[in-house]
Amino acid sequence: MASVTRAVFGELPSGGGTVEKFQLQSDLLRVDIISWGCTITALEVKDRQGRASDVVLGFAELEGYLQKQPYFGAVIGRVANRIAKGTFKVDGKEYHLAINKEPNSLHGGVRGFDKVLWTPRVLSNGVQFSRISPDGEEGYPGELKVWVTYTLDGGELIVNYRAQASQATPVNLTNHSYFNLAGQVAPTEGFCKAESSFYPWTRSKVCRVHHAASGRVLEVYTTQPGVQFYTGNFLDGTLKGKNGAVYPKHSGFCLETQNWPDAVNQPRFPPVLLRPGEEYDHTTWFKFSVA
Repeated sequence: MASVTRAVFGELPSGGGTVEKFQLQSDLLRVDIISWGCTITALEVKDRQGRASDVVLGFAELEGYLQKQPYFGAVIGRVANRIAKGTFKVDGKEYHLAINKEPNSLHGGVRGFDKVLWTPRVLSNGVQFSRISPDGEEGYPGELKVWVTYTLDGGELIVNYRAQASQATPVNLTNHSYFNLAGQVAPTEGFCKAESSFYPWTRSKVCRVHHAASGRVLEVYTTQPGVQFYTGNFLDGTLKGKNGAVYPKHSGFCLETQNWPDAVNQPRFPPVLLRPGEEYDHTTWFKFSVA
């Protein structure tokens, strides 16, 4: 069984609203998630000696998440990864997005799903966040209703993404947590091995990471057709995180389960358009253990 507690995390400037923190705890994991960007701010995992350490990069205060920072722990949308040149066509109509990572549009645009306040609902073993992305937000067509649900089951953190659209629009949601199984204040080490096909659509193991010194193991399962393995190449030591930690290059890695990059412009890639009457429904499992 998991417990859920709720607290105020901070206030957005200029009366923008209250950001809440939800702490999910099982006998094996403790996860902190805030309503700003559905962001995982802490994730404590035990080592083989039973000692818990926080294994995700992030900030102790809301101000850290409001500054320019590389999507620590946040949900990414409407479309994770890159859309080439920020343009795509749906049913013959061309749409233009902000170019926020030359020469492409990246991770939903200038103000993606990571930079908005979501509406929370506490569950018995987790929390569900929801929002309505209005027609035209960041250049995307149609109104999009979105639900992101985090639940704990023993050593598994489960993330479910659902969405419904008023008109055809690309949708590709993921979580952008930066992991360090040594603990977020330590140099990162580990080994990642892909173990699934590129087009699963049902729960498939896509990665296993083992930190030998602590014994911590992270296995990732997903219904998505791909995973982006990112090693923090653009971290440069200028950001100071929790407990005074400094995050230099390669101090964390991301396992972003998602559709393939630029799928909206690539007919041979897995389909990414969500149409009225359909439901986007994908789940990712982060399973922690020791070896």
